[in-house]
Amino acid sequence: MRIGAPGAEKPVVRVDDTRYVDVSDLVTDFDERFFAAGGPAALAAPVAQRVAAGETRPFGTERIGAPIARPHQILCIGLNYRDHAAETGAAVPDEPILFTKSPNTLVGPFDDIRIPRNSTKTDWEVELGIVIGTRTSYLDSPADAAAAIAGYVLVNDVSEREFQIERGGQWSKGKSAETFNPAGPWLATPDEIADVLDLTMTLDVNGVRRQTGNTKTMIFDPYFVVHYLSQFLVLEPGDLINTGTPPGVGMGHNPQIWLQPGDVVELSIDRLGTARQNVAGPR
Repeated sequence: MRIGAPGAEKPVVRVDDTRYVDVSDLVTDFDERFFAAGGPAALAAPVAQRVAAGETRPFGTERIGAPIARPHQILCIGLNYRDHAAETGAAVPDEPILFTKSPNTLVGPFDDIRIPRNSTKTDWEVELGIVIGTRTSYLDSPADAAAAIAGYVLVNDVSEREFQIERGGQWSKGKSAETFNPAGPWLATPDEIADVLDLTMTLDVNGVRRQTGNTKTMIFDPYFVVHYLSQFLVLEPGDLINTGTPPGVGMGHNPQIWLQPGDVVELSIDRLGTARQNVAGPR
C-alpha cells in the first residue's frame, strides 16, 4: 500500500485491516525500480521481523493512494468477459482487444472520479488489475507468465463512452481523462490468492448493485494476457494491466445509465479489498 497526500505517498505493508508496517526506510516507492529489484519478496523478511517486534502502526485518517507509483504504461483488455460482450452485443473476440490508458489517470481507491469537460456518457468498470514484476518480452507460453506477475489490484476502469465509441479513432481517448483509473487499496501478491480465476467482483452506484461477476467468465485469463502482450511489446516492472469487466456497465443497461456529479461508486473484488469514489463535475 501507499499512504499520504497525492505526490507524497509513502510505501507501507498492510498487516491486517487495522495495522501496517512502514517500509519507507527500506524502499523509496513501489515503482519500477522496486519491482525490478525483487519487489514484494524482498520485503518479506524485514516486514516479518518488524511485525514480530511489534513495530506496526494503526491506520488512521491518512489518504490511501494507489498501491503502485505511476507506471511506465497502463495496458487494457477490452470485452474480456463473455457475459459483458453479450450485454454490449459484441462478438466474443478471437484475440485480446488491446488499448491503453494514460499513466497519469492513476489515482487512489478513495479519490474522486472527475467527469471530463463535454462528457455525456461517463461509465464505470470494476476490473482485476495485474502488476508486472519483471521486464518481460516474448514469453514462450502462458505458464511462463506467472513468474512475471508481481500481484493483483482492484481497479475501476472509468470510461467516457461517447469519446470512446462515437468520436472516431482508438478507444484510448475515452479512457484517459483525469482520475479515470482509481486503483487499490492494496496490491495482493499471487500467493495470497488461491485461484485468480474464481474471484467475485461487485460494483454499486448510489447503493444500487450494478455489476456482479466473477473472473471465471474471463475469455483470456491473466496468464494468457501477459503471454499475449509480451509478443507485441516489452512489459516493464510496475506496469499495470486492466483485464476487462463483467456485465452491468452503464452502457449495458436499458435505458443506459451514466455517472453524474454527486454519485458514489463502491466496488470490490475478493482478496483485493473495497474502494469508494465520489463523482465530481468538470474542472
